Amino acid sequence: MTTQRYVASRQADTEHILKNLQDYARAVKLLTWQRQGIIASVALLTGWFFSPWRAELFFAVGMICEYVDLTLARKVDRIASDNRQAMRYAFAGFIGNTIVSASAISIYAIWVGQTEDGVGLFTALFCLFSAALYAAINNHQIVIALAIRLVVYGTSFIVITVTDLLVDHPPFTPEPWLQFFTVIFAMYFVTDCSLCFLRLYRRDLKRLEDLQVEHARTKAALVVKSQFVAVVSHELRTPLTSIKGSLDLVNSRKFGDVPPKVEKLLEVAGRNTQRLAALVNDLLDMQKLEEGQMKFEKETVELGAFITDAIESHQGLAKGYNVRLVADKVIGRRVYADTDRSRLMQVVGNLISNAAKFSRADGDVDIWLVADRGRARISVRDHGIGIPDGVKDQVFGRFTQIDSSEQRKFGGTGLGLNISREIIEVLGGTIDYESTLSVGTTFFIEVPCHEVDQADQISSSDWQRAIPAQ
Repeated sequence: MTTQRYVASRQADTEHILKNLQDYARAVKLLTWQRQGIIASVALLTGWFFSPWRAELFFAVGMICEYVDLTLARKVDRIASDNRQAMRYAFAGFIGNTIVSASAISIYAIWVGQTEDGVGLFTALFCLFSAALYAAINNHQIVIALAIRLVVYGTSFIVITVTDLLVDHPPFTPEPWLQFFTVIFAMYFVTDCSLCFLRLYRRDLKRLEDLQVEHARTKAALVVKSQFVAVVSHELRTPLTSIKGSLDLVNSRKFGDVPPKVEKLLEVAGRNTQRLAALVNDLLDMQKLEEGQMKFEKETVELGAFITDAIESHQGLAKGYNVRLVADKVIGRRVYADTDRSRLMQVVGNLISNAAKFSRADGDVDIWLVADRGRARISVRDHGIGIPDGVKDQVFGRFTQIDSSEQRKFGGTGLGLNISREIIEVLGGTIDYESTLSVGTTFFIEVPCHEVDQADQISSSDWQRAIPAQ
């Protein structure tokens, strides 16, 4: 147990170090041009008023440090999470470069501040203050690097002000003492800012770690849920298939007639077995879609014949709901789509099933096809109760049904349309609906189709009228 805790602790430390390095490297790459612009501006300003060759030397050292930092930052992106040696090299490189960079800035500032007559004092102090504040804001990812910069810059502050106080001015002149205490205040302000940004950064790291833990737990729970659904669904399907097959055989009267009371019970059992089988199939499809395991085999499908097949294969379902399937305005030309025929049939079948379910007895379910500009639209319309506005998320959601007392009487898992949308999106199409309460609903899917001959094209106005007025 102790060994496991040690390994876990060591791994956590490694991840923490790598995260700090990655954040520091990200800041280096993000702010490269900003830092180079600042260095160039300081060198140009001081070189113009003071010594050009020293400004050039300062600029050259600054650019070398920038190049080293950027090189190390790019290497950090390629460090593996278990490569502790590479992390140590990167960390040491950043620290060494920080020492050189901070020393160059401080030495140059001290020289500018000690120019004759104290002309550069304000410039030197301002540059040091800016460098310290910049470090407080942008170098908190590596605490040692931040501490080095603050110590070096703080020492430079003291050197400049004490020199000015004790050498260049009489000891009791008030102006240099005011400058000295102002510098002390500035150092305190920068240090406080550094601690504040460091606390914020560590708090954000803690929140990120908590989120990662919760994410891992959620993923684990999702895996368990997925395995549970898959196992239960498969275990249900085997006995359910046998029960359904036996009931179908008995209901087919192949073994003779049954008493009327038993006949009714068998019909109820058959219908509920069918509903249970549909539920199991929906759960399995949902599971496959979640895991990306649903297979799609595309082929060229002639959509006119496809709709005819869909209507014929769902006549039994329509009869069960006492509705008629009507092929309304199926175009008389051949329109082809590269799609998965069985999955597209699953979607259209689901739309037909829903339309039949929500239609009134002795009503019609209209099905038609239009095509224009490389898109084919298959529409299924019922003349039922309709869908209220503002519930599209519920219509295509999982395990949801429209919150209406009239519609609650219709059964269903609430998975069919959600699965249909997932399938259609994989096939490169879309699914939507238009509805009017107490008039009916038209669901339609659009899929890419082959271009047809110019003589067969329908006008844009016909395309807009593809859904007849309800």
